[in-house]
Amino acid sequence: MDSLLVLTNLPDRESAEKLATSLIEQRLAACVNILAPCSSIYRWQGEIRRDEEHPLLIKTAPDRYPELEEAIRANHPYELPEIIAVSIVDGLPAYLQWVESETRKNNDDNDDEPV
Repeated sequence: MDSLLVLTNLPDRESAEKLATSLIEQRLAACVNILAPCSSIYRWQGEIRRDEEHPLLIKTAPDRYPELEEAIRANHPYELPEIIAVSIVDGLPAYLQWVESETRKNNDDNDDEPV
């Protein structure tokens, strides 16, 4: 059971919730955690920027990643959004199976919460 943890940041809570809901509705993610705002300091177009952002932790199956990335890019307000996928090398097997199950297309009969 392979799974990915995908990270991205949104500029406000409303856009974070909108993107998270869309990813779940499309079964591109099994779960999205919207974290508390954080401070980001970065260089963009030759200028040092400081912004408040809302990190998202997105759990998905590897074969759903291309569509997930496309959906993030299409619905993200940034010109160049951070999208980083990290392989989950180990985890509770029942949880990882749930991630796999919830990201299957046309799987409307399995709405169980994670174990």
